[in-house]
Amino acid sequence: MNIGRLTRDEFEYWLFQMDETLATLYSYVSPDVAVHLDYSIASLTVLETWILNRYTSREQTRTDSESTIIEALSCYIGETLRKVAGGIWDIELDNPKDAYYCLPVIHRKGSYKECPVTLVTACVDRRRGDYLTSVVQYLSNRYGL
Repeated sequence: MNIGRLTRDEFEYWLFQMDETLATLYSYVSPDVAVHLDYSIASLTVLETWILNRYTSREQTRTDSESTIIEALSCYIGETLRKVAGGIWDIELDNPKDAYYCLPVIHRKGSYKECPVTLVTACVDRRRGDYLTSVVQYLSNRYGL
């Protein structure tokens, strides 16, 4: 499923399918990357290196042919964030002016709201190598469990 602009029913189905989506990530990454995918903050550095080797521009992440892997990456990043900083998967469907309108987010009431798919594209755009780690580390330090 393409995770751009979901309805409530599509979002609920997307959540239901998350384990299957996460499993597809392992079919894309090499075994030396997969061994590090343990939902830790450190795993994000390994994953970001893989992302930066795969994509040289943000536009490459927006093609139909890449939608499955971008979805899997988003799920993994979101689950890592959820596990280390708390929160739940959510979707904003009431406010079209919200930056993440109709997109899955990790939300911790009164604390933060982050959209994992935009974290993927931002890491490609910034090309730092530690972008994902820095965002999740900050949120974990500030709001973590």
